[in-house]
Amino acid sequence: MRNILAFGDSNTWGLIPGTKDRFDWGIRWTSIVQNSVPDIRVIEEGLCGRTTIFEDELRPLRRAIDVLPMILESISPIDYAIVMLGTNDCKSRYNAGPYTICKGLEKCLNEVKKKLAPEKILVVSPIYLGEEVWRDDKDPEFSKHSIDVSKQLEIYYRELAKANGYQFIAASDYASASEVDHEHLDKYGHKRLAEAIISKL
Repeated sequence: MRNILAFGDSNTWGLIPGTKDRFDWGIRWTSIVQNSVPDIRVIEEGLCGRTTIFEDELRPLRRAIDVLPMILESISPIDYAIVMLGTNDCKSRYNAGPYTICKGLEKCLNEVKKKLAPEKILVVSPIYLGEEVWRDDKDPEFSKHSIDVSKQLEIYYRELAKANGYQFIAASDYASASEVDHEHLDKYGHKRLAEAIISKL
């Protein structure tokens, strides 16, 4: 049995767009991966609002860099890790560009690399934010500029993965944000992302 860490934010947790609820097992991409690949156990470590390195004063204890060492120790040993972060880093309060967000991701991956060889780490750049995510009835913590930043993460993440020997896929090549909230995967997006990850495993 191979243990696979799936580490990310609400799109790893499985938030149902437009709600605070979670998709059932069998719909979340993490569960589809586990159910489709023989002899693996996917350890779900998704947290809504999680960032790479930025402290959210409205929702504390969301920095990946703070919890990764503890999580990696508590679930040890693992055989593979899937890391998908960066969407929340695009929030306007952080005023961070894609380069800075990528540097934050790099710090997180350096922690994972203490436990795994680089080729056993899959970096997933997140889906793009939708064009109306910033509206008051969607998620006004984002701005129109946040959308542009989210679209550039793929470029920086791909280069980071190439330079360090990580595996890489862009979630945006396979799925897009729901029309409901312009931020989260719907059930079809979970399925398509799962299929892309399965092909890497």
